Amino acid sequence: MANLGLLRPRGQSAMTPVQGKEPMKPSVGPASTFDDVVLGRRSIRGYKPDPVPKALIREVIEMAMRAPSSLNTQPWNFYVVAGAPLDRIRAGNTERNLAGVPSSREFRGHGEYVGTHRERQIEIAKQLFAAMGIERHDQEKRKDWVLRGFRQFDAPVSVVVTYDRSIHGGDIAPFDCGAVANALVNAAWSRGLGCVINSQGIMQSPVVREHAGIPDDQVIMICIAMGYPDESFPANPVVSRRKSVDDAAVFVGFDE
Repeated sequence: MANLGLLRPRGQSAMTPVQGKEPMKPSVGPASTFDDVVLGRRSIRGYKPDPVPKALIREVIEMAMRAPSSLNTQPWNFYVVAGAPLDRIRAGNTERNLAGVPSSREFRGHGEYVGTHRERQIEIAKQLFAAMGIERHDQEKRKDWVLRGFRQFDAPVSVVVTYDRSIHGGDIAPFDCGAVANALVNAAWSRGLGCVINSQGIMQSPVVREHAGIPDDQVIMICIAMGYPDESFPANPVVSRRKSVDDAAVFVGFDE
């Protein structure tokens, strides 16, 4: 089983950054506890080129599909892309984006983030750029970072999550796809694989459809880059900050 070397010690807070510390190297496998996986998992943006066995990906997807869904509808489908087809998606997505072709992502956007949401977006960007040595005014390195996103961070595998167009238009199917995506990245992490959920890789929907063989009766929801983490990649140890339970939860009807 692959050794991630990225899990934090059990009991360490998710708010605790790990930059500058020697990473722990515990064994990671199916026997990992739920807390170990959830607290240890992070978004991986640098991958080894090693191919991921199809059988391992099938195992990850099978585990992810234990996620709950509305009325057990299980609306999700997965198009798992690697090799030359994925290279063609990367190239087409990048070329069209650089040429100024408008995004054709198939989920509803919300425009620019503002307020607290914008502040959190800036905070993680600063963490990542600091780890990568990208200065504020270094346009070349900033562009290179954007291009990495267009290429799905050069991961050897892309899992494109779709759902049936027959139930398009409501919010439940996308919500269910979010549940299965969360389960997928955690199942992958427990088996030595890293992931990053991203929408940059599906900005040019026609390119993804063509080379992943996605029919018109499917709506493209999101894609997930997957592979073995490159422990030497500077941004991989970055831990995003989480707001506190006090900031997020309201308890009603409880004694103090």
